[in-house]
Amino acid sequence: MAAARQRLATIDEYADRLRAGDRATLARAITLIESARPEHMAQAQELLQRLLPYTGKAHRIGITGVPGVGKSTLIDQLGMDLVEQGHKVAVLAVDPTSTRSGGSILGDKTRMVRLAQSRNAFIRPSPTSGTLGGVARKTRETMALVEAAGFDIVIVETVGVGQSEVAVAGMVDFFLVLLLAGGGDDLQGIKRGIIEIADMIAITKADGDNIARAKKAAAIYQGALSIIAPESPTWAPPVLTISSQENRGLEKLWAKILEHKDLMTASGEFQARRGAQAVDWMRDLLQQRLLAALQSDAAIAKRLHELEGDVRAGRRTPALAVDELVALMGLGVRA
Repeated sequence: MAAARQRLATIDEYADRLRAGDRATLARAITLIESARPEHMAQAQELLQRLLPYTGKAHRIGITGVPGVGKSTLIDQLGMDLVEQGHKVAVLAVDPTSTRSGGSILGDKTRMVRLAQSRNAFIRPSPTSGTLGGVARKTRETMALVEAAGFDIVIVETVGVGQSEVAVAGMVDFFLVLLLAGGGDDLQGIKRGIIEIADMIAITKADGDNIARAKKAAAIYQGALSIIAPESPTWAPPVLTISSQENRGLEKLWAKILEHKDLMTASGEFQARRGAQAVDWMRDLLQQRLLAALQSDAAIAKRLHELEGDVRAGRRTPALAVDELVALMGLGVRA
């Protein structure tokens, strides 16, 4: 009983210090979320539940783009502009291909030098465990922590390769896609799926000799967007040209992000999107927990491996294999 009271006091202390803006406590709380130890995971969920009333008030922005497009330069400049306006900015950098988070911390802070030095900014690689499921769960939980710590703008940066963009788009209020002006067909190589989930496209490095190419690319992308049915009847994704190096176009970019929030809030879509994301989060967690429970039983895990072999060899249909596993788990349900 004494141990339980001590643990509860520790969670209370964590929550109080984190809400007071203590950066060391915030960093330790994120580390708690990263941990795979069962006792740490339980404490992390208790902490998140305690902090739940103080989350959800930040403006969540997702930013993606291929390496070299200028994500870090944009975030560093935009973040400083927002800090100067009185905002507190948290940056969560997602790279599901990297398992060396220590190196990522150093890299992120090196690439965002000015923002990393600001007391009103917080930069942290978002732990992913090397999986998209890790992106969805741990980034969302880290986002909740920084919101409870008083950061009113959360920027989630994704590396721009693989499928991490879709996961990030499913947890933010606004999804910005950064693109470079190419030398030939500007639509070549772009993933249609990314365009479809973009709330805005920005052509970066529109400075010097590249201004004309950037404007041409913007016109091409705007034309491409015009033939894609927008996700929302309230918002038509715009295409802008920006220069983060010269801080040109960023004021307009942020104004568009605010305009999007105002329109979506007025139509009720903003809160509906948040609610749908929370339910998706719950379902993702449920799937992960069920799979983990299945794999934790040695006998069922062995049978799972055997059934996978049968399905791979064409000896059994996937549906019948799932039926047997569900029966073994004692769930008594059939898809």
